[in-house]
Amino acid sequence: MNTASGPSAPKTRDADTESRILDAARRVFTRKGTSGARVQDIAAEAGVNQALVHYYFGSKDALAERVFIESAQLVGRAFLGAPIDGLSLEAMIEHLVTGYIDAVRRAPFIPAYVLSEAHQHPERADQLLRAAFGVIPADVAALMLARVQGEIDERVAAGTLRPMSPRQLMVNVMALTVFPFIAKPILDRALGLSGDTFEQFLDERRTELPRFILNALRP
Repeated sequence: MNTASGPSAPKTRDADTESRILDAARRVFTRKGTSGARVQDIAAEAGVNQALVHYYFGSKDALAERVFIESAQLVGRAFLGAPIDGLSLEAMIEHLVTGYIDAVRRAPFIPAYVLSEAHQHPERADQLLRAAFGVIPADVAALMLARVQGEIDERVAAGTLRPMSPRQLMVNVMALTVFPFIAKPILDRALGLSGDTFEQFLDERRTELPRFILNALRP
């Protein structure tokens, strides 16, 4: 299909076309980042002309913002949206790990994309995350850290847990959960984790990772 010419806009909006452009944008932004991507690249990936991309999404920046917000919602929901009230530390860690793996395995490219965009555009990361979640991420994180700190203090006093900063614990949980998705191209080659093998690995990790983290916390 010729991606350089065509009508400036259709008479009616088509949901399939809009979805196809959005899917193409995700792939292009993931490969090239927002700065390196061009509307021409997205149009070619979607099999439409550039005018349609502008018609449905306005500008490349507007389309990038839409992709980033949707991606940030998926990545952050397990961490910032986890209902931790009333959960034990064990249940909280299991909930965060399994919730994240189950969400991101549907689109494993997303963590690397979100991290890349946050590094390239730090000035808008907080604004976009706020738009994605409707809250200030730092405020939610502060509540989670306070909740985790209280749980740690109780366990340390009872002699069932070794002292640890809640920040260190949360970063450990996030890092160990996110890494397989960010490093997937390397794991494919180094450990043969591709296709069904990677899916099996994720199933195993849902069980093994919470156990590993909790064992590391015991005195």
